[in-house]
Amino acid sequence: MNLSSLTLKSSELGFPKIRNISQVPERILDAPEILDDYYLNLMDWGDNGLLAVSLNQSVYIWNCHSGEIANLLTTEAPSNYICSVNWMNQGGNCLAIGFADNSLQLWDAQTAQPIRNLKGHSSRVSSLSWNNHILSSGSRDTWILNHDIRARNNVISSFEGHKQEVCGLKWSPDGKLLASGGNDNNLFIWEMNSRRKSFKYCFNEHTAAVKALSWCPWQRNILVSGGGTSDKTMKFWDMERGKLMNNVNVDSQVCSIIWNPFDKELLSSHGFSKNQLILWKFPTMEKITELNGHTNRVLHTCLSPDGGTVVSAAADETLRFWKVFETPTVEEKNNMMDFLQEPSCNLR
Repeated sequence: MNLSSLTLKSSELGFPKIRNISQVPERILDAPEILDDYYLNLMDWGDNGLLAVSLNQSVYIWNCHSGEIANLLTTEAPSNYICSVNWMNQGGNCLAIGFADNSLQLWDAQTAQPIRNLKGHSSRVSSLSWNNHILSSGSRDTWILNHDIRARNNVISSFEGHKQEVCGLKWSPDGKLLASGGNDNNLFIWEMNSRRKSFKYCFNEHTAAVKALSWCPWQRNILVSGGGTSDKTMKFWDMERGKLMNNVNVDSQVCSIIWNPFDKELLSSHGFSKNQLILWKFPTMEKITELNGHTNRVLHTCLSPDGGTVVSAAADETLRFWKVFETPTVEEKNNMMDFLQEPSCNLR
């Protein structure tokens, strides 16, 4: 689509507004030396307004309020690159960082000082996800470790199931279920407080690595997963029944997925071969628009704290900020919740 913006009819939205989606990014930032590695998770945008981005051996922090950029850390050994970053849930300035040398650290972004080392992995730490004071980490050693950052002995439990690197990790919004995706093409669902020592579900329908994972923010039983180059699908799962509900071929490697918190939509980012972002209507999965501009695969996306802007990071060494979603007023939010909970949200 060559139009500079796309206008959605108000009848297509959960609240009565005319919405323009610009196909030109609001801002472009350089990201030199960002690693072109599908299995890593190199960007996260915290509730504090700070965007953490890993560029090879360094972590940089961009303040969306002031526009300032600061170098949080740079590793000493050239072989010890950064593999993953993740802000603590409502945790102020606490950032978890996974390294290639198998170390995992907590850093205070305000003081630019390390808080704690979390030991346990024997290979690079490529995926992270917080659940209150519990930090879950996935590694090339195939293990998922659950760290209680309040405890002296940080590893309180572990999950074993993957046969290759754990490249996707995401706790559900209610903190009850952990989804993990691996280079073994498997998707596992785990329960933190279950007496079961193994996984709750194992889904093996993907035919490539599973990195992109996203829980629906307004219908907690729905999880969407995306597969790599040999798969090129997004799959929707019903966690109440443990079943695949929908399979969508998107003709491109799926790198990340973000739900619109305010409407029945989701945004996916892609690699080989189209390197674009796609906005979809849910649950019909009709394509609303494509966002083009990146010249290499779009490996990471994050949502701004207000839920309106999506930043994409690509192997073309740029970050692009897109005004994709419309932030509603308080009154609109109240009306919207009823709209989002309507039965039409169910996959058929």
